[in-house]
Amino acid sequence: MYLRDYPYICNHNRKTIDGLGPEGEAEMKILFLHGFFASGQCIPALALRDAFAGRAHVLTPDLPTHPAKALELIRGLVAREHPDLLIGNSCGAFFAQIVASGEDLPALLGNPHFRMTEFLKSRIGAHQYKSPRQDGNQQFFIDEPLIREFAELEAVQFAHCNPANKDRIWGLFGEGDTLAHFEPLFKQHYSHSFHFPGNHTPTADEVRRWYVPLAQQMFVRYV
Repeated sequence: MYLRDYPYICNHNRKTIDGLGPEGEAEMKILFLHGFFASGQCIPALALRDAFAGRAHVLTPDLPTHPAKALELIRGLVAREHPDLLIGNSCGAFFAQIVASGEDLPALLGNPHFRMTEFLKSRIGAHQYKSPRQDGNQQFFIDEPLIREFAELEAVQFAHCNPANKDRIWGLFGEGDTLAHFEPLFKQHYSHSFHFPGNHTPTADEVRRWYVPLAQQMFVRYV
């Protein structure tokens, strides 16, 4: 469904953003997980930080290329920072589902790519990240060992999904997405699925118009 078909979200945007935490209280925290070719300085990350400025602290780390190291970093941040909400896009949404279901956290999955092996197999070779990385290294390599690492993780990615958390993980799917088509798989495990008229990687405006209202509603409902 579109957000316009979910009246509570559409009609209460100002109320929900004003309700993230009165002045003097601790800020809410969001942990944003970027896509495979991106970084913590990608457009969706910057748009979220801007949209929630003064209302919630948005953590946007650079994720390692290798999935085991990425999950180690994410779980370490969850243990130290205690985020109230995870938001992921593409491969970041793949990681967000795994961590959120295991840690009993709410999560918003933007265009989740649940079959990263399919994505990587046709892209073996050297690549550059599409946004700046903090360590200054813009080069990375896709090879068969990396694909095998993702395959092992894909096989157990829904291991912690259960009736207790199926309402706490929401999916947002761009109708122009040509890379990930996993809404049917998402709906086998989770209840809340939404559409927006965008592509695989959202623009800053699409983040503000579609991601932010859903995140606000999740704060109200689950935090």
